[in-house]
Amino acid sequence: MLKVLSFLKLDRWLVVGVLFLLILQTLGELTLPRYMALIINDGVMRGDTAVIWSIGGRMLAISGGIGLTALAVSFLTARVSAGLGRNLRQAIFDKIENLSMRQFDDFGPATLITRTTNDVTQIQMVSVMMFRMMVAAPITAVGAVFMAYRENAGLTWVLAVAVPILLAFIILLSRRSLPLFQIVQERIDRLNLIVREKLTGLRVIRAFNQQAHEAGRFAKANFELTDNYIRVNRLMAFMMPGVMFMMNLTTLAILWFGGLKIVAGEMNLGSIAAFTQYAMQLMFSLVMFSIMFVMIPRAQVAAGRLSEILSLTPDMHSALTGQSAEETDPPAPTPAPATSQPPGTVEFRNVSFGYENAEEPVLSDISFTARPGQTTAIIGSTGSGKTTLVSLIPRFYDIQSGSILVDGIDIRRQPLAELRKRIGFVAQKTFLFTGTIRSNIAYDDAGLSDEEVRQAARISQSEEFISQLENTYDAPVAQGGANLSGGQRQRLSIARALARKPDIYIFDDSFSALDFRTDARLRKDLKTVTGNATVIVVAQRIGTVLDADQIIVLAEGQISAIGTHQTLLKDSPVYREIVASQLAKEDSA
Repeated sequence: MLKVLSFLKLDRWLVVGVLFLLILQTLGELTLPRYMALIINDGVMRGDTAVIWSIGGRMLAISGGIGLTALAVSFLTARVSAGLGRNLRQAIFDKIENLSMRQFDDFGPATLITRTTNDVTQIQMVSVMMFRMMVAAPITAVGAVFMAYRENAGLTWVLAVAVPILLAFIILLSRRSLPLFQIVQERIDRLNLIVREKLTGLRVIRAFNQQAHEAGRFAKANFELTDNYIRVNRLMAFMMPGVMFMMNLTTLAILWFGGLKIVAGEMNLGSIAAFTQYAMQLMFSLVMFSIMFVMIPRAQVAAGRLSEILSLTPDMHSALTGQSAEETDPPAPTPAPATSQPPGTVEFRNVSFGYENAEEPVLSDISFTARPGQTTAIIGSTGSGKTTLVSLIPRFYDIQSGSILVDGIDIRRQPLAELRKRIGFVAQKTFLFTGTIRSNIAYDDAGLSDEEVRQAARISQSEEFISQLENTYDAPVAQGGANLSGGQRQRLSIARALARKPDIYIFDDSFSALDFRTDARLRKDLKTVTGNATVIVVAQRIGTVLDADQIIVLAEGQISAIGTHQTLLKDSPVYREIVASQLAKEDSA
């Protein structure tokens, strides 16, 4: 947990202020039993009303100060814990943003959401308790033992016996509960995963009438979480009764043996009352510890899960330096050689890549050059590695061997932000953000003029349906673009890339939801703005790649052939097979 806190920047003076007020509050509470003893011995026993009023007034003043201090502590600890949660969530979010796609895939969205919300809440709750219990309780415990010893050293053996027994009981329960809390967090991850799948895949579930099956999956995960919570609560149920039993037994022992000392003349009534109060303060501090030991195991698990994220180093390692991408980002791109090719040139040199734990590489020995002013199309059967290939250009993943060059410079020598700034990427799976049509098109630059936004919409063939919306470009977009059709989402994604005006355009099967007429018009209008840019198109339909300057045919992760449509019809059996299969489908249709 301390490792997690080391990542955060807290207001040190605010923390110091809380600690100072806690010390004042604790010292005031330790003073009250001594005044009570004086009232009993010098006031009540002697019938001196003046002494009672005098000492009682001091006690009232101290009690009022303790109350005000407690209010200040509550206010400041709330501020500290809220700031802690804010900083921790920000640190986790920033770290997730910098993780590579492989690391992101290893964790998965469900557990990352749980860690950013539920786990942070656990740490935030414990932080409040830490100030009010883990700081004040030790001071109270030490002070109470010292003051009790001053009242009567011979009676402190009762505390010497009771405290170790109580601590052993608390530690035993804590050690038994820690593994259970770990399972609780894993069960919450599982429950979140199922809920997320159910919400995102609702249409598929209903289309296949699998509501009962999904309800069964949720019920099983929910039962497992509930069952584990019951086990934890059953274990924790022994905590408070055990602590209260020890407190009452200790009080009974103090009164019993203290009464014997009073009879023997070794103690007076005020001293035994004060000793009892100090013993209660000591035991109450242990009760506070016991409450902390209920919460700390779960917070410890949460802190371990958060530390697992925060301590990660992005694994975008450069084959050129062996260090992480964050460490190798230079302040400026490596200067291009004098013989550099035109801006936007993308070159693959003997590139091979495979996903982690995969039996075989997805891509092997890929070499080609995509030049500005030309359209490079990539086509192949399902699973041939088309999407993986274009995902390597913006460094979503790092290659195992070979090199990818942009303008003659290895992309691992370029700052990631600058590299990606030059790329307009339209993913295979379209995604829109909550907001408006305009905010989605101008996602890269909110300062785009209305004319630039309209031009991007016009070229992407989005203007027609946008003009029919009630608020046109200010029309709302629901989460993920749920209030738009697949074709509309795809066109807006293309408009978002066009508005960026990059050097390199990558369209990863971005025309699949468009009809042939819209597809043809879009590709025709694209040429007016991408004339000097490098265009890389991943496509399934032959009609989309007919006019490409070069077509790369992928087969089982390797380049089968490169050429134009006409040359490939003559020289590539794989390409002819793809063409024939699509023409057969069209004829049958």
